[in-house]
Amino acid sequence: MSDEQIPGVEPWVAEVLRCPVTGATLEPGTGPDGEPELRSTDAERPLAYPVRGGIPVLLEHEARELS
Repeated sequence: MSDEQIPGVEPWVAEVLRCPVTGATLEPGTGPDGEPELRSTDAERPLAYPVRGGIPVLLEHEARELS
């Protein structure tokens, strides 16, 4: 995982989280709206999950596909 942190998410929590769809690790990122998100590192199906109020929303229907 990168050294970047998601506001409101403890680093140890971010370290153990995995993509619920692919099981890949997640890395912090910023979405197109400027909001924090967690991005799957899966090469075949990369997904990004929103972080709302410091809480990662790891639901498949909330994820957006990364190109």
